[in-house]
Amino acid sequence: MAGKTVPRARMKDVISQNAEIKHGVGHPSGDGGDLRHLHQPLEDGTREKSSGAHADDAFAGDSTVIKAGDPPPAEKEKPNYAPTGALARETNTVVGTSTVLKYNEPPESRLPPASAQWRMYVFKGDQELEKLDLYTRSCWLLGRERAVVDVPIEHPSCSKQHAVVQFRYVEKRGEYGDRKGGVKPYIIDLDSSNGTMLNGEKLDGRRYMELRTGDVLKFGESTRDYVLLLPPKP
Repeated sequence: MAGKTVPRARMKDVISQNAEIKHGVGHPSGDGGDLRHLHQPLEDGTREKSSGAHADDAFAGDSTVIKAGDPPPAEKEKPNYAPTGALARETNTVVGTSTVLKYNEPPESRLPPASAQWRMYVFKGDQELEKLDLYTRSCWLLGRERAVVDVPIEHPSCSKQHAVVQFRYVEKRGEYGDRKGGVKPYIIDLDSSNGTMLNGEKLDGRRYMELRTGDVLKFGESTRDYVLLLPPKP
């Protein structure tokens, strides 16, 4: 009312109340507007925490928040599923060594029949040095790497794993369209440094060539002749 003097104690209460409301503290119903009990010291001398949460608390400790002026986050490296050759190296590694085989036998690999007793004779000039019974195995690896080869070649011009004699089952279509199959020997050069010669002609790398009785092989610059012979049937 006009002209009425307000007691100083009541004025302090009003100022305190307005200050609390201004800072966002809710007004409890039925307490006459006195909010001082919300901030009264506890028995241990501390003050109660207000239940109201600040908007900034929702991002507290979040390191992914990007601030203005910060550089964009680096893109995560995507997985690379391209073949590395590691699996092939692991499966082709000779047990107990670090040597990796350059050749695997194909699905058509076969042991020649007992009736086809193929042999390889090694000559130096007119002198016979060695005879190999090729029919006893389906595959023969030739080269300088004694730890893995079946037929060692000592000449320095030859590669560690130079070439392979492989018996393969191959079907061929006859004159009247009928199919005939058989096991025959083939030679394949393993991309050697100085090549493989068949009857005086250099072979392409990684390509099978059928061998016939009387064929002569040479490896690198070695002067030795490797002659294939199929003895006639008795």
